[in-house]
Amino acid sequence: MNAGDDVLALLRDDLRGFAGYRSARNEASTGSIWLNANEAARANAGDATGDMRRYPQPQPERLRTALADLYGCTPERLLTGRGSDEAIDLLVRAFCRPGEDAVLVAPPVFGMYAVSARLQGARLLEVPLRDSEPDFEIDLGEIARKALSQAAKLVFLCSPGNPAGGVLPAEAVLDLARKLNGHALVIVDEAYIEFSDAPSLVARAASLANIVVLRTMSKAHALAAARIGCAIGDRRIVDALRRCQAPYPVPGPCAAQALAALAPVSLAATRAAVEEARRERARVAAALAHAPGVRRVYPSQANFLLVRFADAAVAFQRLLEAGVVVRDMRAMPQLSDALRITLGTPVQNDTMLAALGEIEAAA
Repeated sequence: MNAGDDVLALLRDDLRGFAGYRSARNEASTGSIWLNANEAARANAGDATGDMRRYPQPQPERLRTALADLYGCTPERLLTGRGSDEAIDLLVRAFCRPGEDAVLVAPPVFGMYAVSARLQGARLLEVPLRDSEPDFEIDLGEIARKALSQAAKLVFLCSPGNPAGGVLPAEAVLDLARKLNGHALVIVDEAYIEFSDAPSLVARAASLANIVVLRTMSKAHALAAARIGCAIGDRRIVDALRRCQAPYPVPGPCAAQALAALAPVSLAATRAAVEEARRERARVAAALAHAPGVRRVYPSQANFLLVRFADAAVAFQRLLEAGVVVRDMRAMPQLSDALRITLGTPVQNDTMLAALGEIEAAA
């Protein structure tokens, strides 16, 4: 069987027979007297529920099923974990041999891909986005060429992009995965897809074993502190990642909070909040385009706007003085004059716009 037949041929050689840690909760999940995990016999005095002394399920089944229903896949194709960050780290550790294999990214982009590569000792390859009108553009043809010629194991794509905000063409991404079949995994990070006009790739990617889609509840579902994310892909990849994962990645209270957020009434409120963010995105982008000192506002399909300023340092300081904290992007490639502004409530957005409006008066 060659690499094109079995996606696990891309897995690190030394991990192909790796069983991982088998926790006590893996061995049994039913019973009335649990004496198998060296847990405390009595609950902590500050534990109101009495449940905190027990380890949680390694993969909380109710949560896994609810997320699979939400994202349109089977539970076997979904791995839950600590946000998208854990999935990124697991993928790099599982598929990249230190000092040998490579990770390819398209900067400017989310920094955790490069951080995970460096921590693993993987080579980092880059195919920078092109700053064109009206938006940044990705060269998927060059990504395919470089991934094949320099033996990349993982290609990370972000759609909608962070910090650029653009959506990648679905068919082109699927075509890239076909070209890299047997050579590399294509990981599509959809952290902001709920704010986009474009549908998720989860359903269309189901027939391609070398695509992994990342989803999170941190953004649209407003559960950043709960750290609930998932990787969706071929069952063999999900099983391999699980063997590399810590024994109890999802704390019980976080799983319970996530399930509450997936109840029908909560999902309806989330949809309303997403629609408000989309309306605010259009309104704020139009206002920023006419704000003093603003050179360019990039189109966005996420819950933020990337903005270039005549003097980003002055704009950043003016916002801080008004109590408004935005992301300073000036250290990132091609963004030496840019700030990333997350969309807040209408009142918060008005405060931000008013603070930027003061730049002209102060000049």
